[in-house]
Amino acid sequence: MTLELLYLYFFAALAGFIDAQVGGGGLIQLPAMVLLLPEVPYATVLGTGKVASLAGTAAALRRYLGGPDAVPLRWRTVAITALVAGGFALLGARAASSLHKEAVRPLVLALLTAMAVYTLWRKDFGSLHAPRLHGRREIITGVGLGLAIGFYDGFFGPGTGSLLLFAFVGLFGYDFLAASASAKFVNVATNIAGLIFFISTGHVLYRVAIPMAICNMLGSTLGARMALRQGTGFVRVLFLVVVGAFILKLGWETFT
Repeated sequence: MTLELLYLYFFAALAGFIDAQVGGGGLIQLPAMVLLLPEVPYATVLGTGKVASLAGTAAALRRYLGGPDAVPLRWRTVAITALVAGGFALLGARAASSLHKEAVRPLVLALLTAMAVYTLWRKDFGSLHAPRLHGRREIITGVGLGLAIGFYDGFFGPGTGSLLLFAFVGLFGYDFLAASASAKFVNVATNIAGLIFFISTGHVLYRVAIPMAICNMLGSTLGARMALRQGTGFVRVLFLVVVGAFILKLGWETFT
């Protein structure tokens, strides 16, 4: 085993650890893969990374939903959101081959900045679990969220988990723990859809993807356990740190 692969497995575990709590694992894992697998085509890097991301997200979701400290979900809303998001993630992945992604960067940068400012301004944001939508309004909002986030994840990707987390807190009134668990459920669906596309086009390097998936799962399990132990305040702070890192990264790529 080469030193580069050991580094890659470490970054996969770290990505899983962060992603399990607030999303944003792609900020760590994808650049590491691009740097450490320079000879691998970019599409194959994305497909290989999806295997690890799916494994880690599923492991985190299992931890959120299992045990005496399990986070209760509003299953009908989350399941419908996940179903719509998975379908539109496939459409987004197909559109990615014919549309110019660079145009999306300024929009995502503005959105992430607004998220960070709002979360800082509202000190109680995400601290109380008080669902504010019910019945048809909740379902329609879930469908709209699944449509937008699903397409975005398939088309562009970075920050999907953080965007979902913010949406479940801001739109639905969940606290950060319930929002994180719900985001993981939807993210599993979008990852599956994206992976179907990459597998069908032969863009998965399994000898790298499988060890990375194991490492990502270990990191995700630890991350979800820490989030459950530390509570919503810890997740809020970590969310701000990760979103801040996204803003710096996208800002650098957009304006340099």
